[in-house]
Amino acid sequence: MNRKRTPFFALLILLVAVLAVRADKVDDAVKAAMLKQHVPGVSIAVVKDGKIIKAEGYGLANIELNVSANAETVFKIGSVSKQFISAGILLLAQEGKLGLDDNISKFLEGTPDTWKAITVRHLLTHTSGIVREAPGFDPLKIQSDADVIKTAYSLPLRFQPGEKWEYCNVGYFSLAEIIHKVSGKPWPDYLNEVLFKPLEMNATRTTNMTELVPNRANGYGWRDGHYENSAIYFALRPSGAFLSTVLDLAKWDAALYTDRFLKQTTRDQMWTVVKLNSGATYPYGFGWSVDSVGGHRLMHHGGALPGFRSELARFVDDRLTIIVLANSNNADPEDIALDVAEFYIPNLIPTPIAVKVNPGAFDAYVGEYQASDQGAPLGKIWREGDKLMIQVGANGEKRELQPKSESSFFTSADRRLTYVFVKDQSGHVSHLLLQVEGREIGRAKKIK
Repeated sequence: MNRKRTPFFALLILLVAVLAVRADKVDDAVKAAMLKQHVPGVSIAVVKDGKIIKAEGYGLANIELNVSANAETVFKIGSVSKQFISAGILLLAQEGKLGLDDNISKFLEGTPDTWKAITVRHLLTHTSGIVREAPGFDPLKIQSDADVIKTAYSLPLRFQPGEKWEYCNVGYFSLAEIIHKVSGKPWPDYLNEVLFKPLEMNATRTTNMTELVPNRANGYGWRDGHYENSAIYFALRPSGAFLSTVLDLAKWDAALYTDRFLKQTTRDQMWTVVKLNSGATYPYGFGWSVDSVGGHRLMHHGGALPGFRSELARFVDDRLTIIVLANSNNADPEDIALDVAEFYIPNLIPTPIAVKVNPGAFDAYVGEYQASDQGAPLGKIWREGDKLMIQVGANGEKRELQPKSESSFFTSADRRLTYVFVKDQSGHVSHLLLQVEGREIGRAKKIK
């Protein structure tokens, strides 16, 4: 009998050993990223089939008090909050209390004529044409959402509703106000009642700076070689509304596999790319980016507020979710999430192979580039001997551009991103395209 049990126990011991090695490698990867990115504290959760298989904290939630980060540390989650505002709207739609193609003037008072064609769907998908930020928003002042929204009324639309995609926080202020109007309750109370309380997401709440919040992390920035306390917003932004933990967000992830709150048909709509007026699409749904990595479908969203960065990444076909919360302006939680995901999805991000190119070809690419005629410089590109270098932003890290071909390059910092130099009819470099797995995500004009 003992001999029959031995292979089973040997297999069990081997499995435990493999998982321990993987866990150690995940820990090492997160710690290495924190060191490189200058992040004091990080919490992560790895969730498989709605069940937590790893939840861990690293570094410090509060530097001054020497408080360690753990899985229960409470962070500001920034725009990861948009999926909760979106869910609130979709729950009301399921109940027949509003329609996604209703004009928002039905719910918001005093909207200008230029807003009359804007629908709830336009707000959800960032295709309304409304400016990104309301001019009357003051991070140090507590104001009603309605008053903040009205300060954008007098500004012209940036484009006709549905014409293009452009990130818009005012849209999510407006959605929160619509929840208030339709439900008859302040939107934080409504979301707590219909989502957070039923899911026992007890640490999730609005970013109130006066309440005593157990396990709250402090936010930091890195400047001139040292950490400093980040700025504090006293205003509550519906577009980046909540505090939460990786454990609470894992509960939300589990709920998204079920019909408990949102029906399958509703979830399918939420994760469908938006179709623009032209018939073209943009990879964004309702409060979620719709993406793929190495052929693996990914529904995700990041968040940023002063001192905090966050990422919730759901590899839906793999039923794997990585949640990363960090307390630094310098953190890149999406990069950390992908690093962690690679330990659970082998070969998730293929490693590009550099090819040999005549360095003389690099001279044509040297110069400064900016995202638009009015925008700040995207960065500069120069040669260092036989290497082509790039620095994004005035204080960005200097990185080597390694050639995939004579006109396309990558950096070791982001293996998914390809930099493609484009020449005009006269043969001069005119633009730099940024592509992720062949999809253009941005372009910059050569200005010098």
